[in-house]
Amino acid sequence: MFQFMKQPPSVLLPLLRSAFQGELLAWLFLHPEQEYPQVELARRFEVTPPTVTREVDRLAAAGLVRERRVGNLRLVSADTDMVIARPLTELLALTYGPVAVLPGLLEGVPGVEGAYIYGSWAARYTGEPGRVPRDLDILVVGDADDDDLYDVARKAERQLGREVNIRRLSCSSWESPGEDPFLESIRSRPLVRLKIGNERS
Repeated sequence: MFQFMKQPPSVLLPLLRSAFQGELLAWLFLHPEQEYPQVELARRFEVTPPTVTREVDRLAAAGLVRERRVGNLRLVSADTDMVIARPLTELLALTYGPVAVLPGLLEGVPGVEGAYIYGSWAARYTGEPGRVPRDLDILVVGDADDDDLYDVARKAERQLGREVNIRRLSCSSWESPGEDPFLESIRSRPLVRLKIGNERS
């Protein structure tokens, strides 16, 4: 569903005008080999096409992104040749990188039915003020192999520049938590769902 409300300010990276700007830049710069149609970006971030158009116009005018027309499609990609591309990519990896990187790493792992970021990073992402967290806490729902999840965590650490901790939980435990203190704790705090291709609806 499209969001028509004003975009909230960024807490993870207050230098940016909005959280959406951070998400969009992170997605483009952490997938630098890809071009994305604006309509696809609108669907991915659940915003209106005009919102994407306005943001891309600003970023293109500043020389941060490239754009190319193919028929009626406007394709957008990161401009990795600009002088600040490398430090900007590192900064984005440390702030909005988790939602751009983790889905791609998890969607190829058998047994992953869903995944969430919890803890301090999720709190910052959802607008709670505070320092940028030093580590990431991920909850994976399903019966994925622990060795596979360990590999994902190490790959994510290399790309995101911080410690990544993954905890696995069965689908039945997630759907019927009972009186599990751990689940009660994380359900009472912000959770950020990762959009992965093989998760349950």
